Amino acid sequence: MVIKEIADPRLDGISITDVKVDRELAYADIFVSAVEGSIRSKEVINSLEHASGFLRKSLSDRIELRVFPRLRFHWDPTPERADHIETLLASIKAESASKTKNDQPH
Repeated sequence: MVIKEIADPRLDGISITDVKVDRELAYADIFVSAVEGSIRSKEVINSLEHASGFLRKSLSDRIELRVFPRLRFHWDPTPERADHIETLLASIKAESASKTKNDQPH
C-alpha cells in the first residue's frame, strides 16, 4: 500500500513477498519480486533504497512502535523459481502424456 504512494514507475508491478524484523527492532528485511523477474532486480532494489527514508517515515506514522526499524531490501527469487518448477512439471506431464499416447496400439 505504501509503495503505491511512491510516484516511481520503476516500482510498478513489484510485490513484497516477505518481511522479517529482528528482535531489537533495529532492521526490517523486506523481500521483493517483480512480474518480469530478476531482470529488474537491481533497478527495483535501487529505487526502494532511494525511497527508504520516505517509506520508513510513512510506515512509522501508521505503525506505532517505540523504535522504527531501518529498512533493508532484498530480491526474492522464490516466485521465479516456482514458475520455473511449474514449467518443468508441465513439460514432464506433456512428455509423459505424449509417450503414453504413442505407446498405445492403434
